[in-house]
Amino acid sequence: MVETNNQEETDRYWNAITGNGGEEAPCGWCKDRWGFFWQITPRRLLELVGGPDRDAGKRAMDAVLTMKKIDIAAIERALK
Repeated sequence: MVETNNQEETDRYWNAITGNGGEEAPCGWCKDRWGFFWQITPRRLLELVGGPDRDAGKRAMDAVLTMKKIDIAAIERALK
């Protein structure tokens, strides 16, 4: 797992792996050109899923299940 600090960093890792012969996979996972899998995970997602508000954590996780590359803004919109 690669923990990222923001969307820009998430995008940079994701694009480096998938844009160089890799493949996208669900829930923040991607495979590099050598066949190794990586999960690119924003720290914000970990905060939301592991936070004290279980309902917010569930909504965040439900949003992630619809994604390939994690979109922090979309997850935060799902919390409203």
